[in-house]
Amino acid sequence: MQGRADLHTHTQASDGMQPPAENVRIAFDKGLAAVAITDHDTVSGVAAALEAGRTYGITVVPGVEISTRAEGKEIHVLGYYIDFEEERFLSRLAAQRDTRAARNEAILARLRELGIDITLEQVVKNLGRDLKPDESIGRPHIADELVRLGAASDMRDAFDKYLADGAAAYVSPPRITPEEACEWILEAGGAPVLAHPGIYGDDKLVRGIIARSGLRGIEAYHSDHSPADAARYLAMAEEYGLLVTGGSDFHGARQGVVFHGDLGSVNVSADILEQLRDAALGNQ
Repeated sequence: MQGRADLHTHTQASDGMQPPAENVRIAFDKGLAAVAITDHDTVSGVAAALEAGRTYGITVVPGVEISTRAEGKEIHVLGYYIDFEEERFLSRLAAQRDTRAARNEAILARLRELGIDITLEQVVKNLGRDLKPDESIGRPHIADELVRLGAASDMRDAFDKYLADGAAAYVSPPRITPEEACEWILEAGGAPVLAHPGIYGDDKLVRGIIARSGLRGIEAYHSDHSPADAARYLAMAEEYGLLVTGGSDFHGARQGVVFHGDLGSVNVSADILEQLRDAALGNQ
């Protein structure tokens, strides 16, 4: 396929700001040939995005981003071309969202211990829309409420003070391993890819995950990766025979700041889609 693709975007189905169809429209307006919808632990935005893709005439890749834990760090695994209607996969993702909900309550409890009067009801109300059963609240939503309450100046400040790893209200509950996430994605007919390895700050851990799991690719290009990071993971992909992907990790704009990067700002050749599809079909 000719053109460019952003293979990492989030929508209102998890912690993004736009409806799925809006991500597709933005991708079209930016001249992309393809965009992936990779919400956290849910595929509820995929069907609407696929319909929008038909409207705008661009390719939409059904995807997901699964939260896992390894050696004390939260690790994310992307899945591409999964069967987003497969019942066992949907049940597994529902359990993931239950874990996310428990984490949110624990974060809010810690914030209240710090003297901040915040509740889940406030956070949901601040969305300005009804939360669907297969959607979930994420830390960016809590950050929005912290800004509204005056406890933080903006999203980055909210994460630095309270929500980032090691911050005052950070909570990371027990989760599945990256290896298990890869198995889930493979069993759902998809291709698992390690998300933003540079964020973890531990290439020994990254190599261990690659060696132990069924990963088919690695996200070398990401909004939070430096050129040196990208070069390092390109070399790692060649060493381990992995596909190379990339994406903006677009969540939309909060308080006027785009997080992590603007849609399309990080992209890869759309040729990779055929390779990802082949990797997914190889599991069936």
